Amino acid sequence: MLTLDKIYHAAFVLKEIARKTDLIAAPKLNPETQIYLKTENLQVTGSFKVRGAYYKISQLTEEEKAKGIVACSAGNHAQGVALAAEKNNIPSIICMPDGAPISKVEATKQYGAKVKLVKGAYDDAYTYACELQKKEGYTFIHPFDDDEVIAGQGTIGLELLDQLPDVDAVLVPIGGGGLISGVAYTIKHLRPTCKVYGVQAAGAPSMQQAIEKQEKITLEGVSTFADGIAVKHPGDLTYQLVNEYVDEVVTVTEDEIAAAVLALIEKQKLIAEGAGAVAVAAAMFNKVDIKGKKAICLVSGGNIDVNILNRVITRGLVMAGRNSMLTIALEDKPGQLQGVSEIVSNCGGNVVSVHHDRADTNMAINSCFLRIGMETRNHEHVEEIKQALTKAGFKLVNERP
Repeated sequence: MLTLDKIYHAAFVLKEIARKTDLIAAPKLNPETQIYLKTENLQVTGSFKVRGAYYKISQLTEEEKAKGIVACSAGNHAQGVALAAEKNNIPSIICMPDGAPISKVEATKQYGAKVKLVKGAYDDAYTYACELQKKEGYTFIHPFDDDEVIAGQGTIGLELLDQLPDVDAVLVPIGGGGLISGVAYTIKHLRPTCKVYGVQAAGAPSMQQAIEKQEKITLEGVSTFADGIAVKHPGDLTYQLVNEYVDEVVTVTEDEIAAAVLALIEKQKLIAEGAGAVAVAAAMFNKVDIKGKKAICLVSGGNIDVNILNRVITRGLVMAGRNSMLTIALEDKPGQLQGVSEIVSNCGGNVVSVHHDRADTNMAINSCFLRIGMETRNHEHVEEIKQALTKAGFKLVNERP
């Protein structure tokens, strides 16, 4: 049974391993809301997951420890389990989906765990881990559907209320639901007027659909770069807790997540992985009603692969109107490119790429399509440039952001 006593006990146990992460103001993310960030991306192992994993393992019997540990994870739970197992001198094997970021796989190995890559998503790694547990007799450490794991994550709720006692709303990422179950249980028992909102990636809306349909579901597949919350079937226990204690579950798109990652880098100097940024995305794009309120966004992890980060930044720039591309139908004669460049420059834009297309069958023989990539301030700036080009007699076609 999950109880407040268990969560307080977890907080006591975790003093020796987990840090009380800072709560920082983020006024630039949404000027209509007083946003604060709970920086679990700066937690030990780079994620909140160490809380639940360490507390669960600390409560194992000597017999359970002697069997060794098996766990499944998309990456962050893996590192938490590996660290906790190492601290307790317990051998561990972690099953991870083969698409898990290389950085998370290598970090897990560095904590001393053996890693088994399993083809597919998190749920496939879970199935394989269960098979290993039955075959070898290991002690299984579930990433979210476990009272003691949830209690460990619930310690974040205690910290939030200590750091901002008059908080109006808390936005929390959801994958399997362990984090929000612990946080919501804690907050609703200690400050029942505070709203708790769950946020999922639109490409992996398992909990959102389960709550909407009021039944436990399993998605056929998931598709999101937020690998930490790419879960096809949320926990049975967490489903019940979310149903009882969470006010609403919403989703955000891949572009919105990318924009949030970029905003955290530029405006807050914080690195968040996709799963860690979904709560911020929900606040930035007004997915829940927090206008004029004190709202905390839980930045749950910062373990993003640098290769993915590069792509996410590029997507975030496009989403914010900072990178844009225009296609212009031109008469193929000298001076045309100069005219376009001067207009873009006079409007304060910067041309970063140019491509002439003379082979398109949809244009006249003596014409060409000019595709230019630009660095711009925002979407309004792009519109200003478009209007200036149109006013100068240039024809814009097939515009895309």
